[in-house]
Amino acid sequence: MNFLDTTSTVAISLYALLSTAYKSMQAVYSQPAFDSSASERPVGFDQLPSVDVIVPCFNEDPGTLSQCLASIADQQYAGEMRVYVVDDGSGNRDALRPVHETFARDPRFDIILLPQNVGKRKAQIAAIRRSHGDLVLNVDSDTILASDVITKLVPKMQDPAVGAAMGQLTASNRSDSWLTRLIDMEYWLACNEERAAQARFGAVMCCCGPCAMYRRSALVMLLDQYESQYFRGKPSDFGEDRHLTILMLKAGFRTEYVPSAIAATVVPNKLGPYLRQQLRWARSTFRDTLLGLRLLPGLNRFLTLDVVGQNLGPLLLALSVLTGLAQLALTGTVPWWTALMIVAMTMVRCTVVAFRARQLRFLGFSLHTFINIFLLLPLKAYALCTLSNSDWLSRSSAGSSSKEAAEQAPVQRPTTESRTTECSQMTPLRRLNLARDSSRLVTSECICSDE
Repeated sequence: MNFLDTTSTVAISLYALLSTAYKSMQAVYSQPAFDSSASERPVGFDQLPSVDVIVPCFNEDPGTLSQCLASIADQQYAGEMRVYVVDDGSGNRDALRPVHETFARDPRFDIILLPQNVGKRKAQIAAIRRSHGDLVLNVDSDTILASDVITKLVPKMQDPAVGAAMGQLTASNRSDSWLTRLIDMEYWLACNEERAAQARFGAVMCCCGPCAMYRRSALVMLLDQYESQYFRGKPSDFGEDRHLTILMLKAGFRTEYVPSAIAATVVPNKLGPYLRQQLRWARSTFRDTLLGLRLLPGLNRFLTLDVVGQNLGPLLLALSVLTGLAQLALTGTVPWWTALMIVAMTMVRCTVVAFRARQLRFLGFSLHTFINIFLLLPLKAYALCTLSNSDWLSRSSAGSSSKEAAEQAPVQRPTTESRTTECSQMTPLRRLNLARDSSRLVTSECICSDE
C-alpha cells in the first residue's frame, strides 16, 4: 500500500467515523420535542406584541416582490403589525413603482426609497431605526410567507431569554429544474436536522435571512456591532444573518427554530448563480467561525461536535478525494475503499432521510454528493483563500439585474392564491380601510434623501 493509498484510506475512514457520530447525534437531537409555547399566549408581554416586518429589496423582480408583500399583508396575526419595505437604490425602480404604490395604500405599509444602494444590512438598519415594534421580522424580498408565520413565531419569543427565532425554509420554485429540487432537499436537511438539533440547546447558529424574528430590545443593543462588522480592516457586507445570530448568542440570548413557520424562498435554478451564492455563504461561515468558537465552552458539547463535523469533516473528505485522484492519475490504481465508503455513506444517509421525511424523493439527494465533491469542496477551499474578498458577486451595480431571484420564474404561494394574483397584476388591494394617500411614498423618499 503506497503513501497516497494509505492517506486516502485513513482520511476517508476518519471522515466516516466523524460523520457517523455527528449525524447520528444530530438525528437524535433533531427529533421534535413537545413545546408548550405553541399553544400558550405570550407571557413576556401584557398583550400580543407588536411586530415590525422589514423587507429590504434591490433590483427585485416586480412580480416576485408583489407576491412577497401580499403574503405579508395576508398574515393572520391578531396583534399590531407594520411593514417597512426598503428599496435599496434599485436600478429598476420605475418597474417597481406600481408595486410600491399598490401597497402604499395599506396603512400598515411604509415604503422607504433609499437614494442609492447601501447594501442589505444598512437597508435593514434604516428600517429598524424607524420602527418601534416589540419584535422585528426580517424577510427577504423573494420570500413568500405562509399566512400563519408570525402567529407561529411569536409564541417562541415569549421567553425573554430568546433573542431570535427562524422558520422553516422551502424552495418556492422547486419544480424549475433538477438543481432547485436538490436545493429544496438541502434546505430541508439544513432546517430539520442541523437547525432543529441546534435548537434543542437554544443555539441555532444561523437564523436564516428569508424568515427570522428578533426581539427589538436585544436587536437595538447589538445594532452598532451588527452595522460595523469588519474583516481584516474591510467592511463585511454579506453573511448578515449568521453574524447577527452569533452576536445574539454572544450576548447571552437563545436562538430558536420553529418548523411550523413555513417560508418559501426563490433559489437559483442555474449552476452559476448557485455557486456564487455558495461562495458568499462559505466566506461568511468561515469569517464567523472563530467568533462562534468562543461561545462553545458555554454551550452543550454537541454543539462543539456540530462545529467540528461541519468544518473538519469536509477537510477530511477533500483530502481523501484528492489523494485518491492522485493515486488514480499517478499509479493507475483505483482507490476502491475510498469510492465504496463514499457510496455506502451516501446511500445510508439518503435512505435514513427519506424514511424520516416520509418522502422517497430524498433518495435522489445522492446526486448532491457529486456536486459536493467536485464543485462545493473546491469552492470552499477557494473561499478560505479569499476571505478578504467582500464582493457580493451578484449585486455589483444598481443598473443590472443583480439578484439571482429576479431571473427566476414566477413562483406560487404556500397559501391561497387570490391575493397573489391580484397583486401581481398591480391592481388596487380590495380590503376594508386600506385607503391611503400615495404621497406617503414620496415623503419616505424625501426623508431618506435627507439622511
